Amino acid sequence: MKHFASILLLIIVFEVTAQKQMLIPPTLSGEDVELVLQPGTYEFFDGISTATLGANGDVLGPTIVLDKNQDVNITVENKIGETTTIHWHGMHVSAANDGGPHTTIKAGEIWNPRFTVLDNAATYWYHPHLHMKTNDHVLQGLAGLIIVRDEAEAALDLPRDYGVDDIPVVIQTKAFDSNKQIVLGKSALDTEVLANATRRAFYEVPAQVVRLRLLNGSSERLYNIGFTGNMPFYQIASDGGLLQSPVQLTRLWLSPGERAEILIDLSDQEGQNINLKSYASELPTGYYGAAQVGMNAMMTIPNYNSNPLNGSDFNILELRVAEPLATGVRSILRSLVNDTPYNVNDVDRTRSIDFMAQSMGPTFAVNGPFVFDGRSFDLDYINQTIPLNNTEIWTLTNHSMIAHPFHIHDVQFYILSRNGAPVAQNERGRKDVVIVPPRGGTVTFITKFEDFADDEIPYMYHCHMLTHEDEGMMGQFLVVGTTTAVNDDLVESVRIYPNPSSGMVQLRGVAQNIVKLYSTNGQLLELRRPTGEVEVFDLSTYAEGMYYFEVTNAQYSRTYKLVKN
Repeated sequence: MKHFASILLLIIVFEVTAQKQMLIPPTLSGEDVELVLQPGTYEFFDGISTATLGANGDVLGPTIVLDKNQDVNITVENKIGETTTIHWHGMHVSAANDGGPHTTIKAGEIWNPRFTVLDNAATYWYHPHLHMKTNDHVLQGLAGLIIVRDEAEAALDLPRDYGVDDIPVVIQTKAFDSNKQIVLGKSALDTEVLANATRRAFYEVPAQVVRLRLLNGSSERLYNIGFTGNMPFYQIASDGGLLQSPVQLTRLWLSPGERAEILIDLSDQEGQNINLKSYASELPTGYYGAAQVGMNAMMTIPNYNSNPLNGSDFNILELRVAEPLATGVRSILRSLVNDTPYNVNDVDRTRSIDFMAQSMGPTFAVNGPFVFDGRSFDLDYINQTIPLNNTEIWTLTNHSMIAHPFHIHDVQFYILSRNGAPVAQNERGRKDVVIVPPRGGTVTFITKFEDFADDEIPYMYHCHMLTHEDEGMMGQFLVVGTTTAVNDDLVESVRIYPNPSSGMVQLRGVAQNIVKLYSTNGQLLELRRPTGEVEVFDLSTYAEGMYYFEVTNAQYSRTYKLVKN
């Protein structure tokens, strides 16, 4: 009996401590890229099948490798059994190719975006972006990396042997129920740490300079990245490209949606095991993953205090250092690329976005729902309209009690300040996600909206805590071409968006006109005399059916048909 008990104890200890080699996603490259979104099963826990979603496989998706300036033709086939979308996070593409919540792929359908890669060498990613379902689809495994290469990066002595000394690491936490199935929706019991969908992951790397491409693909959690014994590492790239020079660090904050490329010199570490960790015990109050999210006991998230990861240091990935390769990088570069931020003297406009809880009270201050400028996301409402080629400065002010990672589609930006002070050197590169501090914290950035304009299909900006995004912390912006003179046939000057619509409708190009809204039986419902280029009508109280806008002035009159659904 004692012998049996010893064996049982050994099995239990092995189950608790056993590690697994980290999955490395395969790669896809070339001008034609095919993705099949599909259901699957995956063993996060030995011997137990968990239902998942993946692209071209059971969980996660292949790493898409692209070259700057190449043309790419992508087919995305949806076999998951419900509607979804795929967004190319961080990439500069047209609104029609961006894959936001308007560009849905219904079950059984194929979406075929085509574009020229305009992005600098960096690590981007793709994931679903269907409103109110983004978090569930990502939690189940739909996400993958995109690596863009360019001539400037190719000229540098950097590790780039994928899966050997250039290692992709998608960091996520998930909650699992008693049957080891993924808990969907909002849960603070995301107690399992995954590196490329692998629990208690290890990976063998050579004793030389190794490049890690880090993605925070988690729903909510912020990571305070570091290594065993505070080993120094060097950040060489942020979201949208290489930095001017490597920045030596011992800690790196990585909020949901952010990417960072880092180098670690393991030349004298052969035979050692080194842990990539999150030093969450060092995170301040108000950041998801810290010991506290609120300033007092009333400001808490359900089950947050029951999660052992919160406020504790934990391992993400163990690096097992083997002998060096015959070839490879042996030293850290001193400089990388020239990257000149936009000039503040060229700014065309400034904008301000306020973050806030939708309702008052201590519970809502950390749980939400959260909104921008007092308005929850509405597919039929455009929050910002931006002229093509505008250079703009945006100031983000967070009035809530929890930090939010802000992400904007279409563009990369440069951070000018956080809480009024310049940011650290490693945050001065091209970015598309930035963490905005709580309790009145501010971030100011500069960007330029170039190359793509669309009067009808918007881009998004949103909190990249996916639960916050799904609950309405998202806005839309249109990038519109230069306004042309109104001609008397009005063919090109007036735009109606969206059409069909269930609520808010915008008419553009109607300044100094008379706008009348009629029912199908000729009844005049509304009459407006807009002074601005955009006039908004609320159709939510009207019955479904056909309506007509008549736009007139002294030179012309034209009627536009609208469908209310």
